[in-house]
Amino acid sequence: MIAQPEQRFSVESLSVEVHPTALALGQAAARAAASYLHDVIDRQGAARVIFACAPSQDAFLATLVQPEICGTAVDWRKVTAFHMDDYIGLKADHPQSFRSYLKSHFLSRVHIGRFFPLEADDVDCRAACARYGELLRAAPIDLVCMGVGENGHIAFNDPPVADFDDPEWVKVVELDEACRQQQVNDGCFSNIGDVPRRAITLTIPNFRQARRLSIHVHGLRKAAAIRDALRGPLTTACPASILRTHPNATLYLDRDAASKTFP
Repeated sequence: MIAQPEQRFSVESLSVEVHPTALALGQAAARAAASYLHDVIDRQGAARVIFACAPSQDAFLATLVQPEICGTAVDWRKVTAFHMDDYIGLKADHPQSFRSYLKSHFLSRVHIGRFFPLEADDVDCRAACARYGELLRAAPIDLVCMGVGENGHIAFNDPPVADFDDPEWVKVVELDEACRQQQVNDGCFSNIGDVPRRAITLTIPNFRQARRLSIHVHGLRKAAAIRDALRGPLTTACPASILRTHPNATLYLDRDAASKTFP
């Protein structure tokens, strides 16, 4: 039995749920996402989904692949999957590659219809961006499963490079210091010198145009970013603030992530 949220409210267009733990929020988000995807597939025969690859997604993905827990069986054979970013230069099988993360946490546990990897190890990164942008533009994205960074980033749209009306769908970016330090804080790298400096990322219009957003954030280190995203100005200084304007999005928080917004 998945517990109900401790708090539920809206900030502008954004629905917000506060759950006691990271596990609880991941389970609630997975339950809602599975139900939504089941309905989309039933209605239109297929679905297109973008996934984030980060520790913030662990509980969500672990539940999503277990219909006995999330309560709905998704026909993954009818789903086309994308992911939202990856480090430039890392091979797909590198332990810190986001393609590797998604394979181990999700793709190896379901029979996905089709998965399009972001080829961040291509020597021509801009060509890889163009190819991925074409794939994304081919049809609407039904669901984005995502997180928010410690500096308020969404995907790798850090404050210095974020553009709410970016003309590009996918682009090469330089990661800022706070973003690179987060990768160490998350335990993905042993020190900041090991964290790649460049990445490929989907841009913010991808998320603004998606039909539904499921946003999963936990931990004290995210509390300031969530406060700024929900209570601060609409600004690229906190890229996640744009999520307040999406007409069909839910932000799932644990108590720690919500603690500076609702002390």
